[in-house]
Amino acid sequence: MPINKNKDVKKVVLAYSGGLDTSVILRWLQEEYNCEVVTFTADLGQGEEVEPAREKAKAAGVKEIYIEDLREEFVRDFVFPMFRANALYEGVYLLGTSIARPLIAKRQIQIAQETGAEAVSHGATGKGNDQVRFELGYHALDPEIRVIAPWREWNLDGRQKLLEYARMHQIDIPRDKEDEPPYSTDANLLHISYEGRALEDPWIEPEEKMFTRSVSPEVAPDKPTYIEIAFECGDPIAINGESLSPAALLFKLNELGGANGIGRLDLVENRYVGMKSRGVYETPGGTILLIAHRGIESITLDRGAAHLKDELMPKYAELIYNGFWFSPEREMIQRAVDESQRDVSGVVRLKLYKGSVTVVGRQSKKSLYSESHVTFEADMVYDQSDAQGFINLNALRLKLLQAAQKRFGD
Repeated sequence: MPINKNKDVKKVVLAYSGGLDTSVILRWLQEEYNCEVVTFTADLGQGEEVEPAREKAKAAGVKEIYIEDLREEFVRDFVFPMFRANALYEGVYLLGTSIARPLIAKRQIQIAQETGAEAVSHGATGKGNDQVRFELGYHALDPEIRVIAPWREWNLDGRQKLLEYARMHQIDIPRDKEDEPPYSTDANLLHISYEGRALEDPWIEPEEKMFTRSVSPEVAPDKPTYIEIAFECGDPIAINGESLSPAALLFKLNELGGANGIGRLDLVENRYVGMKSRGVYETPGGTILLIAHRGIESITLDRGAAHLKDELMPKYAELIYNGFWFSPEREMIQRAVDESQRDVSGVVRLKLYKGSVTVVGRQSKKSLYSESHVTFEADMVYDQSDAQGFINLNALRLKLLQAAQKRFGD
């Protein structure tokens, strides 16, 4: 059911890419709400120029235009904290789209406060998760903000209607936008996603020409690539001895992973709004980073802490997927995760080869690994006879259960 429009809105901050959807939304807001629109375009490493959005916004009469490079903040304050938790939604998805939404929402609210805007707006449809992610972020950061979600209000319910509206209102549409690929995409420095249209049938394999961030594993180099990633307190800080900023490091991992056919995922996921959706993802750098992080944790993280982290992870990942980044429960889990990472420092060596990532070495000054305890040779630190009592005590309840079942005829 459409949300009632509030005609009292005088100024709204629009998350604006300059593409067809948000260009139509910009004009629609000006007409339907008769309000001033502030545009906000974020560079999250999507791989496309964001400056053209400035000229498009100017041509539409926008006076306040925000175009910001948020790549470092995105990786440092959102991607890296998520990777400290080894977060995977439904066991496989690295949450590339989900993790970008809270940063966009945060900056939109800040701009609304700076410019005196009463409302914010986004281009997410009424069928997807992004509407939930954006709006939960808005409300968590500013409970009084008004939200305008055009896809839940207007009758432009398809691409052809959007194109007709754009032509009618003389909105400039690049020629390549008239005949876009048969799927929709969303990209940032962590990943690129493809969904909808030609991908809606989960039986049909994606065409190879669709992929943009990775070569096919079949044509990846026949010789493996070895790399070393250094970690400090759970975050990667260097590749092959070269210290890099968070964004530069992830960019480099994307290059290395993409060149070796790493990071492709074809997934049917359960959307928060209730339906199943098929998505295809490329996350080359993130795939390497996840495996590398678990590699350094394997020698620096206590067993109890590691297992508890693994129990918390599905909940943590679900919170991010569902849009609860700014919730107290996500922040509570994050504090626990970050506490566990105090000694997760060292270097991991990995082999990248034809779509696979393998840990082949790990070392740390804070390692809990004791070669003298695990050796098969004679040692002076472990009394093997101690294991007998350990086994007896752990077996006691099993023995009592079996005896009781025999006694009661069960």
